Amino acid sequence: MNNNKFFKLITSKYFVLGIQFIVSLVAVYFVFKLNLIPTKYLITIIVVLLILMISFFAIIYNGEKNIKDGVTSKRSIITKIISLLVSIVLVVGCAMISRGDKFIEKVSNATGQRYVVSVIALKDSDINKKNLNGKKFGVSYEKDSTTLTTALADMEEDIGEQTYDKYDNYMDLSDALYSGAVDCIVVGEQYRSMLQSNHEAFNDETKVITSYSYDAKLEVTTKKTNVTENPFSVYVTGIDVYGSLKTVSRSDVNLIVTVNPKTKQILMTSIPRDCEIELHKNGKLDKLTHTGIYGTNETINTIQDLLDMEINYFVRTNFSGMTNIVDALGGITVESDEEFTTLHGNYHITEGMNQMDGDKALCFVRERKRLKLGDFARGRNQQKVLKALMDKALSPTIITNFDNVLSALEGSFETDMSSDEIRSLLNMQLNDMADWNIINVQIEGEYYDCYETYSMNGTKSDVMKPFEGHIKRVRNLINKVEEGKKIDESELKGLVH
Repeated sequence: MNNNKFFKLITSKYFVLGIQFIVSLVAVYFVFKLNLIPTKYLITIIVVLLILMISFFAIIYNGEKNIKDGVTSKRSIITKIISLLVSIVLVVGCAMISRGDKFIEKVSNATGQRYVVSVIALKDSDINKKNLNGKKFGVSYEKDSTTLTTALADMEEDIGEQTYDKYDNYMDLSDALYSGAVDCIVVGEQYRSMLQSNHEAFNDETKVITSYSYDAKLEVTTKKTNVTENPFSVYVTGIDVYGSLKTVSRSDVNLIVTVNPKTKQILMTSIPRDCEIELHKNGKLDKLTHTGIYGTNETINTIQDLLDMEINYFVRTNFSGMTNIVDALGGITVESDEEFTTLHGNYHITEGMNQMDGDKALCFVRERKRLKLGDFARGRNQQKVLKALMDKALSPTIITNFDNVLSALEGSFETDMSSDEIRSLLNMQLNDMADWNIINVQIEGEYYDCYETYSMNGTKSDVMKPFEGHIKRVRNLINKVEEGKKIDESELKGLVH
C-alpha cells in the first residue's frame, strides 16, 4: 500500500467515525461497569454520543458527496478533526474511569492489621543494620511477649545470636537508650507513646535501624447496612505512625461521622485523644488514644460503649497518608486562630492564612501543647485541614493531577466499606446532587494528671475526663440524626467552637 492510499484510508469517514464508534462503545461500557453514573445520566450520554455520530456522518457524507474538483469540503475536514478529538477525549475519559475503578477497589474492603517491631537507636549514633552484631540491646516484655519473642528470633537469624538487657517497663527502656546503658532497643511500634514519657522528642532524636512486620486478622464488630437507605456511622481514625495503614498504633485522631442519606444530614463528632474511657476488653481506665495499641476493633468497641451507639464502618489513615495527600494536591492553605511554632518540625505558624506542604500540615494537626486550648484547639485544626483538603480536591487540580492524587490516596487511607457501597453512595450523590447539612461537634472535659491508666500505669498521663453532659448531648444528637430529626442550633451550644 503506497503512502497516498494509506493517507486516504486513515482520513476516510469510515475509519475516523469507526474509531469514534468503537471508543464510544468502550466508554459506555466503562461507565456502566463502574456503576457511578445514575441511569438517567447514562442514557443522556448514550443519546449524545449517538447524535454526534449521526451528525458527523451526515456532515462528512454531504461534504464528500458535493466534492468539487476532487477537493473535500472544509466542513468535512473540520468534522473529521472534531471526531478524532472526541475520540481522544473519550479515550482519556476511559483511562480516568478505569483508574478510578481501580482506586475504589484498592481502598475498600480493608481487612487485617500489622504488628511492627523495630530496632531503635539514637539518631546521632553510627549504628546501622550492617554493624548491629555485637551491640548491646534492651527489651521490655511489659505489654508484649509473643510478637517480641518472634521478632528477636528473626533478628538473630539476620545478625546472629545476641544477649538482651531486660527492663520492667518502657519508660525504663527508653531511659536506658538515652543514658547509653544499651546501644539499641527492640520494641513494638504501638508502644512508642510509652517510650516518650520521659523523652518528648523521642521520634526526632532516634532512628529505626530495621523492622520486622507480622500480619494478623482484624476482627471488627462493625455492622454493615444499606448506605443509601439507612443512617450509618463511620469511625475515622488517624494512627500516629508512618508506613503501612495496617500498623497497630495509637489512635491520635478519633472522629465519628454519622450520616443520614435520606435527610442529607451529617454529624461529625470529634473525641479528643486524651479522653478518659473504660477499655472494652477489660473495663480498665485508660485514654482513648491507647485503645489503638490493642487494634482498631478495641477502639471501635470502646467508643460504642462510651456513646451507646453502633458503628457501621471504619476509615483509617496515618502520618504518611497526610503528607502524601497534601503534597499530591500541591499543598493547601489553612487558617490558624493563633501564632505558634510546632514542636515537631519547628514550623512557624502565623495567625491567619498559612500555605502548607504535607510535612507542615502534619506538624500543624499534631500540635497541641503549644496551643492555648490544647487538644480542643488541635481538634479544630484537624477539621480545618480536612476542609482545606476537600476544597483543594474539588478544584481543577484534581483533574490536572488526577493520577498522582489517586496514587497518593491509595496508600493514604482505607476502609472496610465495600467497593459496591462506595459506588452506591457516589451514584446517589450524582443522582440527586443534594446539599448536605454538615454539623461539627466536639466532646470536651476537664484535664487532670493520672498515674493509673491501664496502658501506662505508674506513669503520669494527661487525661481528659469528659463532661457527662457532653456525652449525653452527643448521644442525643446522634440519635436525632439517625431518626431523621432536624437538629436545632440551640442544641449545639457548648459543643461547637
